[in-house]
Amino acid sequence: MTHYFCSSYASGRTTGVVLDSGDGVTHAAPIYEGYALPHSIERTDLAGRDVTRYLRLLLRKEGTDLHTTAEFEIVRQIKERCCFISLNPGKVEAVDAQELYRLPDGSALQVGSARFKAPELLFRPDLIGEEYFGIHQVLGYSIQKSDMDLRRMLYENIVLSGGSTLFKGFGARILLEMKRLAPKDSRLRIAAPPERLYSTWTGGSILASLSTFKNMWITKQEYENEGPAVLHRKFL
Repeated sequence: MTHYFCSSYASGRTTGVVLDSGDGVTHAAPIYEGYALPHSIERTDLAGRDVTRYLRLLLRKEGTDLHTTAEFEIVRQIKERCCFISLNPGKVEAVDAQELYRLPDGSALQVGSARFKAPELLFRPDLIGEEYFGIHQVLGYSIQKSDMDLRRMLYENIVLSGGSTLFKGFGARILLEMKRLAPKDSRLRIAAPPERLYSTWTGGSILASLSTFKNMWITKQEYENEGPAVLHRKFL
């Protein structure tokens, strides 16, 4: 049972492609009838921690230096509170994009264009000189590596999971980018559950509550009787 399937199941799907982006890594994992397709899973090390680091750099360029050992944690909180994904970063840069953030010591910080420039890194890793794929490309390549007969279902069942998909505007931007990557006749649907920070846990909890879940167990007695062979009998 993979955490990808748990995220998919939490959204009510047993078939789809999960884009799971957390703090340290991002995966795109196609699921078909409850099983991940290992040959189609794509990974990039571009994730939330990189956005936090880039935001810290941008804030310093704007003249903000927090001078505290807790700087990284404060910047992470600023990221979660203030940052958003733009559909048109060039256009946003031309307008007032500042937001006031109250620091733990009570002082106020004006967060400017770093609000949208930092998370733009997820789509444009070249901003920090990296040659990674953007996460929309990771998603697109994952679908393209899947069997042709499955691709239509995958495009129609894109599931977002993980804390780095919680930026305001993230779902709309993914949809925009996927329209550029997908075949013209593709129907794109994106599920962005509001509780997706905990999708893996939620899906696992739902599965564990089902009466059929016991069929996925290996009991102590079974393992003692059969040894590792029981894994092959039940799951392979």
